Amino acid sequence: MSIDTAPRTSRGPVLRAERALAPDLARGAMLLIIALANVAGVVFAGEPGLDVTPEGVDRGLNFLLFELVHARGYPVFAVMFGYGLVQLARRQDASGATPKRVRSVLLRRNLWLVVFGFAHAALLYYGDFLGAYGIVGIAMTVLLLRRGDKFHRVVLVLWALSAVEVLAIGAMVVSGMLGGSGGSAPLPSGHVDSLAAPGYGAAMLDRLGEWPGHTLTVLPFIMIAWLGMWAARRRILEEPARHRALLTWTAALGLGVAVAGGLPAALVSAGWLHVDESAASLMMLLHGASGMFAGPGYVAVFGLIAIRANRSGTVVGALSALGQRSLSGYLFQSVAWLVLLAPFTLALGDRFGSPTVTGLITAVAVWLATVLIARQLDKRKQPGPAEIVLRRLTYGPRA
Repeated sequence: MSIDTAPRTSRGPVLRAERALAPDLARGAMLLIIALANVAGVVFAGEPGLDVTPEGVDRGLNFLLFELVHARGYPVFAVMFGYGLVQLARRQDASGATPKRVRSVLLRRNLWLVVFGFAHAALLYYGDFLGAYGIVGIAMTVLLLRRGDKFHRVVLVLWALSAVEVLAIGAMVVSGMLGGSGGSAPLPSGHVDSLAAPGYGAAMLDRLGEWPGHTLTVLPFIMIAWLGMWAARRRILEEPARHRALLTWTAALGLGVAVAGGLPAALVSAGWLHVDESAASLMMLLHGASGMFAGPGYVAVFGLIAIRANRSGTVVGALSALGQRSLSGYLFQSVAWLVLLAPFTLALGDRFGSPTVTGLITAVAVWLATVLIARQLDKRKQPGPAEIVLRRLTYGPRA
């Protein structure tokens, strides 16, 4: 009898045949929401991006941005990040890699994400999430990945408590509106120095100071990513037909909470509701707290779409191709904002009538460009350039 003494090593990145449609479809489509949110911030050099004196069509656009976009796109990617972490570990396990090797691959990949995030922020855009993903991924690998089902149910309790928090803040908003003293205060919005800097060097120095603080503010999305990890353990997006009822309820409740919670701030942003400063601050708190529920809500919608969709279809195929190259698509957007919208480059946002309209048209055009590029790469069976670099750093040249 022979004994197999060969080392159990990690395998390379995911193969095309192993990919589930729903995660790729969600990432590709939701990059449009990311583009719309970020371009508004770039145009108005603020977070969130907001025209505080909207007129005409800008009122409706402000309303839609606060209802469907601001603080409602990044939770989708947080859910998908946690989901992908489990998928990556599962593929490594199936290849025969030891738990130590799996852990090593995940830690290496997430450490490189932190490096990517720093470079992204320093060179292109302060509002980086890659560094935060890397830090959260390290924490989840060490603390959560190998836990049992009973432990992972804790995240469902945390989400239930968050729903109670949203209801409580909502009650405070309604009470403040009913008992308010009137006024016409704008929604609170933070100014971003790097987006208004007069030159690239000054913008870079500002971004280097802004990135650590921004990264710390978004680290709490670990709770959103943890929900994605819980879902991945049940293969909800790999087998959406088996979980149709759960996906339907999640889509309805998640998006329902996000839309209802965003409504007061959306009305104020459009200039259709006037409140005092205290009420406006509460509305923004409600807007942010409710926004996290858009993450599972939007993901569930794409899970339901994937039940009937065909990856070989033109639209679905193009969106899923971008989803497979979402890192490259995300970085491409930041390059576009720098070239097209920065004050020291083309500054398109200031060259035409409405900065909001100009910015949103630019966002859609840039996103469509990434869809078309991704589709062409997919036809050639080529990954995106950022994916190639990250895979080589994670798995080595043989990847």
